[in-house]
Amino acid sequence: MSTLDGRILVTGGAGFIGSALVAALNQRGISEIVITDLLGSDEKWRNLTPLKFADYLEADDFRKRIGQNQAALGDFSAVFHLGACSATTEKNASYLIDNNFNVTKELAAWSLAKNIRFIYASSAATYGDGAQGMDDQDPNLSRLRPLNMYGYSKHLFDQHAQRKGWLDRIVGVKYFNVFGPNEDHKGDMRSLVNKAYEQIRMTGRVGLFKSYHPDFKDGEQMRDFLYVKDAVEMTLHFAESATTAGGLFNLGSGAATTWLTLTRAIFSALNLPPQIDFIEMPEALEGKYQYYTKADITKLRTVGYRRAMTPIEDAIRDYVQNHLATNRRLGD
Repeated sequence: MSTLDGRILVTGGAGFIGSALVAALNQRGISEIVITDLLGSDEKWRNLTPLKFADYLEADDFRKRIGQNQAALGDFSAVFHLGACSATTEKNASYLIDNNFNVTKELAAWSLAKNIRFIYASSAATYGDGAQGMDDQDPNLSRLRPLNMYGYSKHLFDQHAQRKGWLDRIVGVKYFNVFGPNEDHKGDMRSLVNKAYEQIRMTGRVGLFKSYHPDFKDGEQMRDFLYVKDAVEMTLHFAESATTAGGLFNLGSGAATTWLTLTRAIFSALNLPPQIDFIEMPEALEGKYQYYTKADITKLRTVGYRRAMTPIEDAIRDYVQNHLATNRRLGD
C-alpha cells in the first residue's frame, strides 16, 4: 500500500532535490504537501513558484513547534527529509552537526513515534575516497572515512540510526552526483553541467580540474552522475510501492562517466564543438577529491525498483535544451 495517500512532509522542499520531488508528486496529482525549508536570501524560493502544496513553514518554526507539541501539525503518512546543508566546503562543524545530525535525529524519532514512513537523504559522501568500498549492504559503517565535514555529518546519523535499531524501519538514500533542473541557487555546489552551460554561454569554453592522481589522466576522473528526475523516482519508490524495506540504499545510475564524456555531451546538446581547458584544482579540494564513484544499485533493484536510468546524453540534452536554455523550472 502506498504511503503517499495521506499528507506528506517534505523538508528542504524549496531546494534542488526537494523541489524536484514535490514536482514529481504534483505530476501524480498529489498536493497535500507541507514544505519546510530555510529560504534565506538566495533564489531557491523560485523553485516553489510552479509547485502545488498545502502549506509552507520555515524550518526553524517547524522544529520549534513539533518540539513543543508532537501533534501540533497533524498527521502525515510520509516524511521526505531532504533538508540539510549540502555544501561539501562548509567548515562550520558545529552548524553541520546541528543542521544535518541533530535535526535528523529529532525528525526521525518524531516520525517513528507517530508511525510515519521516514525517508531521509544520506549521501555518497559518507564513502569518502571509496577505499573502503561503496557497498550499501555492508553493515560495518564504522569502516567508512568521509573526506569532509558534510559527509561526516551524514555518516554520524547513519551510525546513530544503526545503533538505535532504526534502520529496519526507516530508509536512508545515498545520492551520488545528482544534476538537473532547480539547482541554480546552489552556487559553487551546482553540478558541472550547470556551471559548464554558463561558461560556454559566456566564453565558449569549459575548464576542468587537472588530475593529481596517477591512475587518472586529466578529464578522466569518473563519477556516477544521476539525473534528478531519476533520483526522485527512486526516492518515491520507497513510499509508493508495497515495499516496507528499510536501511541504506545507494541511488545512482550504476555507471561511472568521465568528466570529458559529460562535458562533450554538454557541447553536443548545444550543437557546438568541444573547447576544454584543464585548470589547477583549488588547494581546499586537494586531498578531499573523489576520483572515482560508481553506485552499486543491486540493493535498490532487489526491493522492486525496475525503471531504466536515463542515458547520460539524453539527460544532459533534456536539462540543457528544456531547462537551462529556457530557464524553465520543474513544474512549469
